[in-house]
Amino acid sequence: MDKRGSGVLLHITSLPSPYGIGDFGKGAYRFVDFLYETKQSYWQILPINPTVEIYGNSPYSSISAFSGNPLFISPEILWENSLLSKSIIKDIPKFFSTKCDYSKVIPYKEKILTNSYLCFKKLKSKQEYEEFCGNNSFWLDDYVLFVIIKKIMGGKIWSEWDRELKDRETSALEKIKNNYKDEIDKVKFSQYIFYKQWNLLKKYCNEKGIKIIGDIPIYVSYDSADVWANPQNFKLDIDKKPLFVAGVPPDYFSKTGQLWGNPVYHWDNLKKENFSWWLSRLEHNLRLFDIIRIDHFRGLVAYWEVPAEEKTAVNGKWISVPINDFFEAIYKKFPHMPFIAEDLGVITPDVEEIRLRFKLPGMKILLFAFGENNPKHPYLIHNYDKNYVVYTGTHDNNTARGWFDNEAKEEEKKRLFLYLGRKVSSEEISWELMRLAMISVATTVIFPMQDILALGEEARMNIPSTTQGNWKWRLTEKQLSSSLAEKLLEMTEIYGRANR
Repeated sequence: MDKRGSGVLLHITSLPSPYGIGDFGKGAYRFVDFLYETKQSYWQILPINPTVEIYGNSPYSSISAFSGNPLFISPEILWENSLLSKSIIKDIPKFFSTKCDYSKVIPYKEKILTNSYLCFKKLKSKQEYEEFCGNNSFWLDDYVLFVIIKKIMGGKIWSEWDRELKDRETSALEKIKNNYKDEIDKVKFSQYIFYKQWNLLKKYCNEKGIKIIGDIPIYVSYDSADVWANPQNFKLDIDKKPLFVAGVPPDYFSKTGQLWGNPVYHWDNLKKENFSWWLSRLEHNLRLFDIIRIDHFRGLVAYWEVPAEEKTAVNGKWISVPINDFFEAIYKKFPHMPFIAEDLGVITPDVEEIRLRFKLPGMKILLFAFGENNPKHPYLIHNYDKNYVVYTGTHDNNTARGWFDNEAKEEEKKRLFLYLGRKVSSEEISWELMRLAMISVATTVIFPMQDILALGEEARMNIPSTTQGNWKWRLTEKQLSSSLAEKLLEMTEIYGRANR
């Protein structure tokens, strides 16, 4: 990310598709063409791991840090590859085109994958599938067992499974493997297809000079294959339940802090194994993406640890990570360090020192820049240096227009108008913020697709600390108009960011 460039933030779920949710089909390729036509350098997405309904289908709460979300598999590509019967591909429920309806999408995609697996079983040669299973066995075998056992146990959290399964006794796991061979192969097949379709889409992007920015949540869910298969990597009690959970301390925005509930890492044990789990995770993701944004980067330097029995994050404490050993191990394996540090909020000097030492780009959010009358505010563009990625907002913020209409105070608007040198309307605000970002010296700027479309609060992707109604917004094919492409291309060229 050493040349001036720009890109678009749009998650897979938001892509156009006739199947109720964005996928790796024609809508994805058309979006890549839009990026190419407008000379964008980057496509940023959110985590692509499996989501679960109980956590509101959040991409940041998954049962696996390595597996892919089967909902993203394209039925039309399955049909083109003779892995889906014609009757199934034609029998499409009525879906909304502008939002994800997970209650309909999930059973429909399960039906699609079942039919596709039956077609796959009839094939004589399965060499590519077998190679995939062998190359990915280090995570795939545990993930498949987790999915199958969880279903057998009626969806219970893994710590409540039968003791021999909870404790991964060899004889119990072998029994599952022998008795559920077909179910195991079906889950493996879904992962094989997911990664095959994704790799083809990534190849298409890269051939057009577009790099994909992926996203890694720093923590994993407790009820996941990752914790079940590697309990030594987390601070758990004798019953393998969390002793401590993650969060952030009280601040200006919350008097009780944020209690996320994820198990915290046992860094002493990770260090004894030379951080092999983390290095495998990063290596796996760098096969999927060109660049990785590390969410809550400060938690890799020091993290807020809260006793598991607490109801708020107030009674937590900061715990240091063996940062020098950890980052030296990362640097040794990945000397180019293709990472973005999500360093938003209150950042201490030790976090900044690590970011600067390894030349990792940080983040700046323009929606945060006008909350106080301070010309030295770190989010105002005249205070940036080159090594930043600038956003109008992220998936956790309102759209720029939604912020302007519903959240920005009159004082913030006045400061914004003074900074721009004129008053602007609600319809103009997102593009004026985009212009500020484009003008800045920051090497990279990324805009949510909703801001490029100048959409309001109705298009917001997520409201933090809520579990309902999020991750639903979708782009339609018609919105990728030639006039919009011309407008974005013009701004990209004017400010020297068309450098593919």
